[in-house]
Amino acid sequence: MSRSGFIGLAGRPNVGKSTLVNALVGSHVAIVSNRPQTTRRAIRGVFTDAEAGRQLVLVDLPGVQRPRDVLTARMQSRVERELADSDVALVVINGEQGVGPGDRFIARTLLAAKADLPMICAVNKADRVGPNELVPVLAEAAELEGVDEVFPISARSGEGLPPLLERLGELVPEGPFLYPPEDHSDQSSELLLAELIREQVLNRTRQEIPHSVEVSVQEVSAPRPDDGLVEVVAEIWAETESQKGILIGKRGAKIGEIGIAARRSLERELGHRVHLDLEVRVRRHWRRDEDLLDRLGIE
Repeated sequence: MSRSGFIGLAGRPNVGKSTLVNALVGSHVAIVSNRPQTTRRAIRGVFTDAEAGRQLVLVDLPGVQRPRDVLTARMQSRVERELADSDVALVVINGEQGVGPGDRFIARTLLAAKADLPMICAVNKADRVGPNELVPVLAEAAELEGVDEVFPISARSGEGLPPLLERLGELVPEGPFLYPPEDHSDQSSELLLAELIREQVLNRTRQEIPHSVEVSVQEVSAPRPDDGLVEVVAEIWAETESQKGILIGKRGAKIGEIGIAARRSLERELGHRVHLDLEVRVRRHWRRDEDLLDRLGIE
């Protein structure tokens, strides 16, 4: 009998949830940045071990936070809905920072939302601290309210991931696969490409820019029959003219840098050469626009 189910990843912003999802799935399905609140949607990565009859749908959620605008209110609401529908909760903690009040709040929130939800804790970045520093963090994680088991891991190196996967596979309920075994994500191609472009914006702009930026892919052509080239037309949205100027940069240097890096990411994803047409536009107060957020799929 096969097993399959949803694993909701919860944790403070920037603890490595997206890196962990990518590592477990074995594909780049969630963008990664050192900026907090990189993830805006509930991204589902699918890990399937057909031989063992296991499928894990890993839901990479936005970091738990207090809402400060319509965008972050929607993000927090999505966190709560997805966790309520999960079969297992995976709490991710930054091993370098240790257990803090935010981690305790998240564990209590999960327990209150669904008392019978199995809760596993992954202490990430375990490879960056020595044993003397790691052991107390593991002990504190084990004492978090509702946590059943703790796994020290490194999402970047892969250390500790096989036993974590094995345990998650044991905890999901019996049932048929939820997605075809060859699928790695439920995202549309356009959304994934937009996120890959936004990833490069996040990694190449100053602190005041990332939260104000969204990317919308307008068009993706079929590969040209003669040379396989794919044309991608996309817009980067900023909220003010000054932000637009920063994104473009002096004589177009910044947007050129973003475009080169984004094109390489798109080529790796699509397996074809890409011509990327990027335009920076000002969309004032887009984070407060309910209709626009609906169209962007930020529920």
